[in-house]
Amino acid sequence: MAEDQTCELCGRRDVETTTHHLTPKEVGGTFLPTAELCIPCHKQIHSLYTNEELGIRLNSIETLRHDSKISAFIKWIRKQPSSKLVRTRKSRERRKKK
Repeated sequence: MAEDQTCELCGRRDVETTTHHLTPKEVGGTFLPTAELCIPCHKQIHSLYTNEELGIRLNSIETLRHDSKISAFIKWIRKQPSSKLVRTRKSRERRKKK
């Protein structure tokens, strides 16, 4: 975890970031590129998408930014202060896939 960084997805500054494997480790991304994301963006990604989805079609910052499921969240979170705590819930689709 790094503090006072910039999120590579939403662009907010002075946020605590975590390392996100663009291709999840579970689907072979252990040594592939990573991105530093703020905690709300990182949690939101994993609440919306399966690891398989992330590995196959959403394995770059650009493809994530342009995906309709998360683009509205990014637009909203950019307006929030870096100190704001955000709750995330799995999408309806993800809750059904148990």
